[in-house]
Amino acid sequence: MNKKKILVCGATGFIGRNIAESFSKKNNLEIYGTYLNSEPLDIPKIRMIRADLTKKDEVDKIIKGMDVIIQAAATTSGAKDIVTKPYHHVTDNAVMNSVIFRSAYEHSISHVIFFSCTVMYQSSETPVQESDFNANEEIYEKYFGVGWTKVYIEKMCEFYSRIGDTKFTVIRHSNIYGPYDKYDLERSHVFGATMTKVMKSADDKIVVWGNGTEERDLLYISDLVNFVDLVIQKQNDKLVLCNVGYGKGTSVNELVQKIINRSGKKLNVQHDITKPHIDTKLCLDTTKAKESFGWEPKVSLEQGISLTMEWYKKHILSK
Repeated sequence: MNKKKILVCGATGFIGRNIAESFSKKNNLEIYGTYLNSEPLDIPKIRMIRADLTKKDEVDKIIKGMDVIIQAAATTSGAKDIVTKPYHHVTDNAVMNSVIFRSAYEHSISHVIFFSCTVMYQSSETPVQESDFNANEEIYEKYFGVGWTKVYIEKMCEFYSRIGDTKFTVIRHSNIYGPYDKYDLERSHVFGATMTKVMKSADDKIVVWGNGTEERDLLYISDLVNFVDLVIQKQNDKLVLCNVGYGKGTSVNELVQKIINRSGKKLNVQHDITKPHIDTKLCLDTTKAKESFGWEPKVSLEQGISLTMEWYKKHILSK
């Protein structure tokens, strides 16, 4: 039986690594992964390839002969860079995806999966659907650069799906957390930053950036991996754009308290409103993901915190 060849771009990153590791356990798949400046994964069933994904000649070499491209490579970080260095999320990501999609089209790749995000959505008290954003809307000021870049890349997926035979999946995922996420305070998202602050607190307090009332939709990484698995198996349409999230908003203050409670520590929570923060509320309506692919999140926030904390203790605190 011929194995399906899957290339995970950005296999040493958070989402890419979790997908590559999970899929490498499947006997019907042959997994390849890209890396650039980080150390390659030392996992026997993942064939690692060093490549600069902004250079077309390098991309052409690694894409040729693949069946599925999972595009998890990106320049990413947290609120600090989004606010103070927004260009980090614009140029490289636009160039990288332009090159990858063109190469996929030219080499007749069967399926490309792209991880977008939710920064194009307006702050909302109720779950947002895919149709709640259109190109005539404004994007929240602090998300202007990264938001329109994501929309542009989504439209590139649509463009190539119209002119070629490659299927495209655009995943507007919520805040993903879990093993291998960024846990340094300079680049981490809210979950990773909070976990680090709680687990490494040495003075019985932690400082939260902002007032903590902003809300995020928090999804454990294995649920996102499960969605990717389902679209590879079930997608028939040339283009699918789908929300993938937990479907419930959690305030930063609530998240902080849940992580503190799980840690068993007694910590005093302080707020620093002078630090970069993005005061919005968002959770996703995932009806489309359920109706189209039978997907639903399986890991509760409490379970996800416990799983992540155990991983954190073993892989970060123990070092």
